Amino acid sequence: MEDPTKVTIPARLLGALHAEAAKAAPREACGILLGNGHDIERISPAANVHSEPEARFEIDPRALIDAYRDARGGGPQVLGYYHSHPAGPPEPSSTDRAMAAADGSIWAIIGLGRVEFWRDGPSGFVPVGYSCPAR
Repeated sequence: MEDPTKVTIPARLLGALHAEAAKAAPREACGILLGNGHDIERISPAANVHSEPEARFEIDPRALIDAYRDARGGGPQVLGYYHSHPAGPPEPSSTDRAMAAADGSIWAIIGLGRVEFWRDGPSGFVPVGYSCPAR
């Protein structure tokens, strides 16, 4: 049985999340988490199209449309999203909380040298553990 309080992600993808955050700084990096069930199998970096990218993020709508279209065509499912907090902790900010859809998506937030995972549910964000299985 799948554990909704835990995701799996290959170590190379954790490294890629850190690299995306470093490359985007001082702007917030953002993108899409793809996979099946609770297994994150790919990340899809996206342009941050927010008018204040140093403090906020908005995933390029074209990237979202493409990801959902690919999923409908049999590709990996959209499990959630990621973004960075260039100068803050890897936890949902007040803006993240206000803008969240409460749809059960996984959010990976990169900040202060760490990646933490969260599930966006009806009661707000809850922490989600992760493991990096040997592959």
